[in-house]
Amino acid sequence: MLTVCNFHYIRRDFNKPYPSIFGVTPDEFDYQIKELKKMGRFITIDELTTDIDTVLADKRHHLLVTFDDGLKEQFELALPILEQHRTEALFFINSMNFIDNKVSMVHKIHMVRSEVSPNEILKEINKIPNSQQNELTPAEFSKAVAHYRYDDQSTACLKYLLNFKLPKSSLDIVINALFQRNFEEESVADTLYMSNDQLRYLAERNMLGNHTHSHFALGLLPKPEIEEEILKTKSFIQSFKKNDNLAISYPYGSAEACGWPVPEMAKQTGHKIGFSMERGSNDITADKLLLKRYSSNDLPGGKNYSS
Repeated sequence: MLTVCNFHYIRRDFNKPYPSIFGVTPDEFDYQIKELKKMGRFITIDELTTDIDTVLADKRHHLLVTFDDGLKEQFELALPILEQHRTEALFFINSMNFIDNKVSMVHKIHMVRSEVSPNEILKEINKIPNSQQNELTPAEFSKAVAHYRYDDQSTACLKYLLNFKLPKSSLDIVINALFQRNFEEESVADTLYMSNDQLRYLAERNMLGNHTHSHFALGLLPKPEIEEEILKTKSFIQSFKKNDNLAISYPYGSAEACGWPVPEMAKQTGHKIGFSMERGSNDITADKLLLKRYSSNDLPGGKNYSS
């Protein structure tokens, strides 16, 4: 059995005017690794990528840590703790952050929401013509509440609207305008994401994984764009070191973000292992291109864990 624990932000503090960016401190991360060790053993990346069937079939409990988004804080604050525990992890990156030196829209949203009130963001959205089309249907409301289970309903709906519902053209207008008022993109990109030397360090240890080029919800894109998103990052990672066992993590990881034909496209582009954000552990019945993961909050030591 394989249980995967996924992390994003790791910072010494998360003090912002508005709650938006959530994660763990280094001390919390260290404690959580210690607690997870009590559940089973952490597998190596080589075991994962070359012997996944044995891992899934084994009755013993195997554990894996993953990180999404290629953030510098993951390398500088989390990796030293992992190395102290002699534990490996997979770090999934978006190549646009490095090739284009651009900030992903998902991080622009996080940063804007941390500095700008929800009412001001909604006010900007409502300035867009036909903005009533951006209201959530009852079905979308249910999806929002289920996917963003750690947020209150109004926050969950705003996040769903920004990440899934709002047309890209509208999103670009609203978020880019608010982002540019509060941040300088090139400076943010340099400080937020790993350096090439850090990427190379991970690549040499086969600890880099594909999180696509632009961090779009792949399931909402046409097939040619899905393929392009996957291949750009695969090629970028291979520029550091050739890896025939590259794994992929689907941005957002929800059913609509990684539904058909996304896993099939991942397979066609040479990926043998893929990760969603469906909660649960994985056994021999698991789809190896749609492996389940827990948020760090869901497991021992996490904020929402209850034994």
